[in-house]
Amino acid sequence: MGRGGKLAGGLWRVGLYIRLSRDDGREESLSVQNQRKILLDYLEHEFQGQWELAGIYVDDGLTGTDDSRESFQRMIGDMKAGKLNCIVCKTLSRAFRNYADQGYFLEEVFPRYRTRFISLGSPRVDSFLDPEAVQMGLEIPINGILNDRYAAKTSADVRRTLEMKRRRGEFIGSFAPYGYDKDPADRNTLIPDPEAAAVVARVFEWYVQGVGKGTIASRLNGLGLPNPTAYKAGKGSRYRRPGPANDGLWTPATVARMLQNPVYAGTLVQGRQRVVSYKVHQTMAVPPEDWYVVEGTHVPLVPPALFQRAQELAQRETRRAPGQRTLHLFAGFLRCADCGKSMSRKTARGIVYYTCSTYRRKSKTACTKHTIREDRLRSQVAQALGVQLEALSRRLLFEQVREILVHEDGEVTVCPLPAEGASSV
Repeated sequence: MGRGGKLAGGLWRVGLYIRLSRDDGREESLSVQNQRKILLDYLEHEFQGQWELAGIYVDDGLTGTDDSRESFQRMIGDMKAGKLNCIVCKTLSRAFRNYADQGYFLEEVFPRYRTRFISLGSPRVDSFLDPEAVQMGLEIPINGILNDRYAAKTSADVRRTLEMKRRRGEFIGSFAPYGYDKDPADRNTLIPDPEAAAVVARVFEWYVQGVGKGTIASRLNGLGLPNPTAYKAGKGSRYRRPGPANDGLWTPATVARMLQNPVYAGTLVQGRQRVVSYKVHQTMAVPPEDWYVVEGTHVPLVPPALFQRAQELAQRETRRAPGQRTLHLFAGFLRCADCGKSMSRKTARGIVYYTCSTYRRKSKTACTKHTIREDRLRSQVAQALGVQLEALSRRLLFEQVREILVHEDGEVTVCPLPAEGASSV
C-alpha cells in the first residue's frame, strides 16, 4: 500500500483543482503551470501508482470567495456523477477563501459523496488519512477564518485603491472604450485609436444632422465596418459582451450607447455599479449622485458642443412613423406653448396636422388642441429663420433652433439656440 492510502476495490480517480486569482499576480510559485507540476509530483511520489487522473480543473483569474467558479462547479458535477473520488489542491485557500464554503464542502458535501480531499499546504489536509482533523479539529476551521479575513482585507484595499484612481480621473476598466486605446506608458490613461475614433466622429455628425440611430447602424454595416466588439476582437482583444455570439453588425442600441457615453467628450464617468460584497459578486446599480465624474481626463473624440447637442436631441421625443427610416422635419422640436408637452403628428385626408399631445392622448380638459397644419408650420418657421421653404432642413433646425412653440391660435414662436450652443458641424 502506498503512503497515499489505498482505496478498497480500485484506484483513486483524482481531480486536480488549480486556481489563480487576479490578486495573486503571476508569481512563479502561484502560477497555473507550477501548481499543476506540484500536484502531479505529489501524486507520483505519494500514491505510487494507486491513482488515475480524472481531470485537471483550472480557474485562472477568479476569486475563491464564492463557489460559482466554472471549473470548480464542473469538478463538483463530475464528483457527483462518480467520475472522481479524490480532489487534490495546493492549499486550502486555492479551493476556498470563504469560511462558510470551506465548512460546507469539507464537512458535508465531500463526506456525502465519499470523496477524499487533500491540500498540500499548511495546514496539510487529508480527509481519508486524518478525517478527525477535518471533522473535529480546530486548525483547519481557524485557517479557513484567516483565509476569509485575508480576502476581506484584500478586497477592502483594492476597493480603496480603485476609488482613489476614480477620483483622480484614472481609467480603471479592463478594456478601453471603442475609439480609444490604453496609453502604453500609462495604462490608466486613454489615447485615441485613429481608425475607430473616425467612426465615432462620423456617428455623432450624422446624428446631429438628423440621421436616426437605425439608419446610422445600416450605413455603418453597409460600409463593412465591424461593430465595437468585433473591432476589438480583430485587434486581438479578449473583450466579450455577455449574451449570444457577436455577429459583428451594428445595431441601433449600439449606436445609442455610443451617443450617450460622455467619454467621447473627454469626461470619465466611473463607478456606476458595484459588487454587493467580496463574497457576493453580483453587481448593483449605484445612484448617479455617487458616480465618479471627472472632466478633461483625455482627448475628446467629438467637440463638447457637438456632444451636448446630441444629448439634447436624444432627450427629445423623436418617434418615427411606421415604415419610415428617417425622422420627420420637426420631430423633437415642437412643443405646446401652454402645457409644454410635445405635439402629436397625424394625417387626415392627405393633410398633415400637429396637435397638442396632452389634449389628444391624456385629457380634453387639461389643454386645448393647438392644431396647426404642417404646410403652414413650414411657412412660419422658414419666415422666422429668414430662409426659403426649400432651404428648410433638419440640419438647419439643429444648428439654429432650440424649440418651436405652437400657440392656441396656430401661430408659432421659434426659440433660437444660444450663440455658444450652436453646432459647428
